[in-house]
Amino acid sequence: MSDDKLYIVLMGLPARGKSTLALRLLEAFRKDHIRTRIFNNGNLRRIYRPLDETSRAEFYSPRNFAAIALRDKFARMNMERARSYLRNSGQVAILDATNASRRRRETIETYLNDHPLLFIECINDDQEILNLSILEKTRLPEFSHLEYKKAEAEFLKRIDYYKLIYTPLKMERNFVCLDSLQNRIIKEKHTDPIYLFARLRDYLVTDEVKNLFLIRHTQTEYNLEDRIGGNPGLTIKGKEQAEALAQFFCAKKISYIFTSSKIRTKRTAEAIASKQDYCRIIALKEFDEINAGICEGMTYAEIEKKMPDVFRAREANKYAYAYPEGESYATMKPRIEEGIKKAFFLNRHSHNIMIIGHQAVNRLILSHFLYRREVDVPYIYIPQDRFYHIVSMQNKKLFELKRYDKYFYKKTA
Repeated sequence: MSDDKLYIVLMGLPARGKSTLALRLLEAFRKDHIRTRIFNNGNLRRIYRPLDETSRAEFYSPRNFAAIALRDKFARMNMERARSYLRNSGQVAILDATNASRRRRETIETYLNDHPLLFIECINDDQEILNLSILEKTRLPEFSHLEYKKAEAEFLKRIDYYKLIYTPLKMERNFVCLDSLQNRIIKEKHTDPIYLFARLRDYLVTDEVKNLFLIRHTQTEYNLEDRIGGNPGLTIKGKEQAEALAQFFCAKKISYIFTSSKIRTKRTAEAIASKQDYCRIIALKEFDEINAGICEGMTYAEIEKKMPDVFRAREANKYAYAYPEGESYATMKPRIEEGIKKAFFLNRHSHNIMIIGHQAVNRLILSHFLYRREVDVPYIYIPQDRFYHIVSMQNKKLFELKRYDKYFYKKTA
């Protein structure tokens, strides 16, 4: 058996991030000049069968023997193509399909026996993310002829059918079980030497982002009064700043804008989305501003005067101190990191990610990539007239603070 080439076989229930992972691996290998190709069963299914057939859940029923024969045929077609690819100039073939049953995986192991083979099982049970992922799936062309509720019902039933035959990885010679939301390896087994495995393992657990635009919401009344927390709207200047941001980003394709659940981030996002061809705003509570507890809505001067003990304790250790009945930067950190994971997972194939957050939130997001000392995090500069552009790849790191306000000043001059 030749060991300088590799089959990677993805496995997992629908909407668990298999195709996203396939594309991540494709891009990572190609950057290292490793000839790689994806073989996706769903693409063949959509090419050779009518969409009104493949969008229906019954096409995936374990009792629909005619459909099973078709799906087996498409799987065999991709196995043959993958084998031919590695026989020639290819180095890595990625087979992207559900591959939920042990029967299907035995077929793959039997047929693709000329090079090492590694199964990767994508696992994700976060219900909020699954709901949002299913929503995105039902917006694909395959479901364009169905109303949303009908498309959702068909897709959920499809998942239920796959669950009936789903057998987790265990008997296979080489496998990795991956938490596809957290990019965390849960379990692995290695019987054979696997070509590129050290490099592959690094790809699996690394967060990468090509372009992250990190923006603080624009001006609010609370900002003018130096008040913390609350849920204020934008001032007139804040609305003008949001329009300037929209003008600045109108030439870039922004498919998703992730915000907090607060009005000020949503209003800023709405202005930007209005100048995009197709842009969804997704509010994640993980990106809500630090909870100031009993100090919500107060100014720092009021806190110093009315609660001097609170003021002094927070000044002494701003990162670790939690407002009474509220949060600290330290206790916020896990939810912010969870929000980052969700944004990356949902953004899927877009190269541009935009997050509109708050001062403390954006400080923690920046620290996730900048690796700042904890004591320094509460002092990272987060202006409202600029934004951070972040590139974080294995072979490239970029952090820059950029201005957009020329559009604002041009309008208000």
